Amino acid sequence: MYERRSRLSPRLQGKLIELFVVGSTARAAAEFTDVNVKTTRRFYMRLRQLIASKQPNYELSGEVEADESYFGGSCKGWHGRGAAGIVAVFGLLKHGDKVFTAIVPNAKTETLLPIIEEKVTPDSIVNTDTFRSYNALDFSDFHHRRINHSKLFADQQNHINGIEYFWNQAKRHLRRFNGINPENFYWFLKECECRFYGGDH
Repeated sequence: MYERRSRLSPRLQGKLIELFVVGSTARAAAEFTDVNVKTTRRFYMRLRQLIASKQPNYELSGEVEADESYFGGSCKGWHGRGAAGIVAVFGLLKHGDKVFTAIVPNAKTETLLPIIEEKVTPDSIVNTDTFRSYNALDFSDFHHRRINHSKLFADQQNHINGIEYFWNQAKRHLRRFNGINPENFYWFLKECECRFYGGDH
């Protein structure tokens, strides 16, 4: 499971995996098992990398929700599109099924549309909010439905509640780490995906 030359016994590895599954931080797990915190962090990162490597490459079809969100921030009070010091993430979620996320440089049409075209099958229904980057979906191979959150939270099946719930869950989980190195953020994000469609929701 871990590195072959790991000095951790199978018993300790098993215990660390158990603590990882229930959401303990590496520091908390290190204190509980009396394992060096740096060793625990390396072990946890290896678990996240394994999770990311094992996730299947799949397409979404039927009713799909699309939305972008922002993680991090250099100061308190940041919010919304264009805030400084944050990581932009784009997400797709099939109603009642899996979620896919991608770290993106921006939320422009030319960035988001190719991801949708790659991950969502043609003729699917794509639900979004009224952000202008999704305007191109009106002239695409998808059936585009919008929800204006300033007026309505949901209109029957037309909503993006699922992907917004995922964002809330992911941010709640990541908040306990008190800051994540941007170089490692991808692995944490894929962990959140796995926790969400693996039974955490």
